[in-house]
Amino acid sequence: MIPEFGAPIWLLISLGSILFIVRLLYHTSIFSICRNWVSFLQDKFHIYNLYKIPQFNEYSQENLLFRKISTYIRSLPSVEESDYAALYSGDNPGNVLVSPGSEQAVVDAFLHARVRWTYQKCDSNQGSEIILKIKSRDRKTILAPYIQHIYKTVDDIEQRKKELRIHVNCSGQWRSFPFVHPASFDSIVLDNDVKNKVKNDLELFMKSRRYYSKIGRVWKRSYLLYGGSGTGKSSFAAAMTKYLSYDLYDIDISRISNGSDLKTLLLQTTRKSVILVENLDVYLSGNSSRVSLIEVINFMDGVASSCGEERIMIFTMNSKTQIDPSVLRPGRVDVHIYFPFCDFNGFKALALSHLGVKEHKLFGEVEELIQGGLRLISHAEISEIMISNRTSSSRAIKSVIKTLRYDKEGVELGVNNISGGGRISGDSDESGSGYKREGNIAMREIQKFYGMMKLRNSRRQESIDLSSN
Repeated sequence: MIPEFGAPIWLLISLGSILFIVRLLYHTSIFSICRNWVSFLQDKFHIYNLYKIPQFNEYSQENLLFRKISTYIRSLPSVEESDYAALYSGDNPGNVLVSPGSEQAVVDAFLHARVRWTYQKCDSNQGSEIILKIKSRDRKTILAPYIQHIYKTVDDIEQRKKELRIHVNCSGQWRSFPFVHPASFDSIVLDNDVKNKVKNDLELFMKSRRYYSKIGRVWKRSYLLYGGSGTGKSSFAAAMTKYLSYDLYDIDISRISNGSDLKTLLLQTTRKSVILVENLDVYLSGNSSRVSLIEVINFMDGVASSCGEERIMIFTMNSKTQIDPSVLRPGRVDVHIYFPFCDFNGFKALALSHLGVKEHKLFGEVEELIQGGLRLISHAEISEIMISNRTSSSRAIKSVIKTLRYDKEGVELGVNNISGGGRISGDSDESGSGYKREGNIAMREIQKFYGMMKLRNSRRQESIDLSSN
């Protein structure tokens, strides 16, 4: 018999023992096992409906619902409680993303109903699929509102992240990665009038859905960026993509086996996207591609290109002089943008951005050499020189002068060469400088004539030519 004064003490001891045992069990797997058994028994006493969300539809096009549901599932707190999950590195250092593993269930609750998501691989080579498991009694009540809830949640997530993706073709399918590129319209060295016209053209395009529908045209627009290597075409395409906040599909034609694969890749692209094909002139003028001219033309404005909307197509070329005019006609290419080699204004812009220099005593010599036109130099070449010599602006500018004055073999440009390999220095006598002046004048006349011919040819085109002469 326990004394009356000892009853409270025994009660406290009993409660303490129970709490100790519960705490001990909490740190073991017993609770998890019991929870799994309870869930298993509940499944046996309920009828469920299963819904499959495949990654691609029957036409091999990406299922946008699959992408949105994947984003939604990764945002659920229950993902981190999964017994089996995959870890991925995020965009920022130290950022880790958790994604459920194959056959691993993720539980969610909506309107007091529990649903279950499961990833699994498809039997055929068609990517993955997601299975939604929902009780039959809850199907009519929550299915439609739940899908709407997913769309709204994912839109909020994407609005906060604003993550752009770049897609590259590999083995006939797209693989996507985060698109991070430093280029912008402000950092591109190009005539400001041309850049403003492009931005205005893009703004008008994004607001023209009803107009394109009214006139019976596909809501897309095509741009041709042409000019020498290193003049900024690829960076400009990246700047256009970032300005639009569209995903980028970078098509490597050398990896495409035939026109059918090219058409399939086009059908797999999504709306609000930029489709980029670089160095198109190389594939059209040589035998480096297994895709024919007709197949490229069908890709640009065939029936398959109309299976989608709000898309921008960008093609880059070093030169369009040898290209079949049928490829560049309006409808296939709407806007032509010429990227010239670096002029003196471009040099000054690079000197300001790379070296922080607005004026320098050597600028006059650089201007004379560039305007002389004896050595065409790209923005990329000048940029690399300045990056390599960024600790000394004078050394960087002198290196640019040396590059402009001499060819790759070290022979001074614009100076009369003597047979036998000798050469006359520019300041050795009056005749040497005279040869240089005459060469400069002749080169200016050639450039002026080329500019007049270019303007005359552009007037015959119906496409918009934003080239600055």
